[in-house]
Amino acid sequence: MISRFLMLFALLLFSSTGYSADVAGIPALTLVDNGNGSQSYTVTIQVLALMTMLSFLPAIVMMMTSFTRIIVVFSILRQAMGLQQTPSNQILVGLALFLSLFIMTPVFDEVYEKAAQPYMDEKIEAGVALDLALKPFRKFMLAQTRETDMAIFLDLSKSGNNNVKYASLDEVPMTVVIPAFVTSELKTAFQIGFLLFIPFLIIDLVVASVLMAMGMMMLSPLIVSLPFKIMLFVFVDGWAMIIGTVAASFGTT
Repeated sequence: MISRFLMLFALLLFSSTGYSADVAGIPALTLVDNGNGSQSYTVTIQVLALMTMLSFLPAIVMMMTSFTRIIVVFSILRQAMGLQQTPSNQILVGLALFLSLFIMTPVFDEVYEKAAQPYMDEKIEAGVALDLALKPFRKFMLAQTRETDMAIFLDLSKSGNNNVKYASLDEVPMTVVIPAFVTSELKTAFQIGFLLFIPFLIIDLVVASVLMAMGMMMLSPLIVSLPFKIMLFVFVDGWAMIIGTVAASFGTT
């Protein structure tokens, strides 16, 4: 279901209210006037648009979901433990991706029920479906965005146009919501990473002090402290604790 939603969402981003899949046949580059001022393209053109927009899916996944916070926390955790390539980048990205799908499932379900399914049933047009699909994402992002970050980008948007005024957050365009959301996610991820660093830093300081007291200055403290940090992480069931904490930090959507 999620894969169907992602493909449809990519198509909606490229579609406009004048696009329609009701044209008979599939000849390429066929343009038909609907008589009401709008124009319809064949399914072939829409499929081409879909394949083109698939290249933007990674940016959508990273910038509009929980992926950014999760992957940054995992990267800081690996650095805090002193592990350079373990777990590998592929494992961290895969874990962050599936954890993001788990966290974003309520949002995907809402988009599928309110936008994707009616659009595939030809009950609503592409433009309407796009607006309905963006609302759950907007709600999720605004719930995670700090007011200070939103204010910064609102001021930046108003600096280019002094006449811009928004009565509520629902009127703020996605070009402002997305960077504010990403900025807040990075700040939250670094705060979590700072808390993760503290216990491992204490172990490094203790090991370094003991080695210096024993006169073993030529031995790197990182080599000695690494087994203790791994043992501590395994003893407290670190992966389950961190994954649970990061997932719970998003709250309910």
